Amino acid sequence: MTREVGEAPGADPQSQAEQAAPTAQAEASAPAPGGPAGTWDDPRLPWSGKPRRVDVLLWAGIVLSGIYYWALLPFVAPLVGTHPVLLEVLNGNTAAIISAAAFVRVGHGSLVIVLLAAIPGLMKFDVLYWWAGRLWGERLIAILSGRRNRGDKYMARVQRWGWKFTWPAVIVAPFLPIPTAIIYVVVGWAGMRLVTFLILDAIGSLLWAGLLAGLGYALGHRAVVVAQSISHYGLWISIGLIVVIVFFQVRSQRRMIQAAAQARTAAQAGRADEPAADA
Repeated sequence: MTREVGEAPGADPQSQAEQAAPTAQAEASAPAPGGPAGTWDDPRLPWSGKPRRVDVLLWAGIVLSGIYYWALLPFVAPLVGTHPVLLEVLNGNTAAIISAAAFVRVGHGSLVIVLLAAIPGLMKFDVLYWWAGRLWGERLIAILSGRRNRGDKYMARVQRWGWKFTWPAVIVAPFLPIPTAIIYVVVGWAGMRLVTFLILDAIGSLLWAGLLAGLGYALGHRAVVVAQSISHYGLWISIGLIVVIVFFQVRSQRRMIQAAAQARTAAQAGRADEPAADA
């Protein structure tokens, strides 16, 4: 019999369930701290009930990472054709890696520096999502994916394959057409050790940077011209990117709020039907 995540090694599952039953019943009957039940519930947050200090700190780190991204966004287009290596370090931008390697092709810089500069930019916030997976698991996956069935698919694969899924998933995460944060949350929930995660994440980031650098080096002067043109019109490009991102973020938030409202309405209707059924 395999051990589930969070289960004590060598413990008997039946005895654990018997010991946990009274505790679970007491917790279910106790009122939520800080106010009536549901006061702290919010579908946009990854925890239920009153948050702990660690919840607040980690959530603040994730929010600050988003603010960092937004604050840096206006500088992406201007820097991609002038200081691409600096842009790599700041946020691991795909265009910056390609542009930096293209500049190497025309005689400026070194490919080794291009690859090394990309690693901190690509990995800088990944550990936050690994840690979030440790704390919040499936609830955060549902928030990040925007659709609960997608999160369920990932969790089912993890349960079936274990490390055979999580290890390759971290390495190929930069290549997949889904947010890497979802994968990092999944592997954190699955119990992957921090050292293992950092090593695999570094390998995946280096492979991704190598692919982009190879593309930029092959394009050479043509990529340099494109990058410099982007920098020339950087302000307008940045404004366009911000408008598009805001549009999709607002739409995603509206869908999440509507889904939460429908769930609350269904729960209230179910509670209202119970007395009628008893009568």
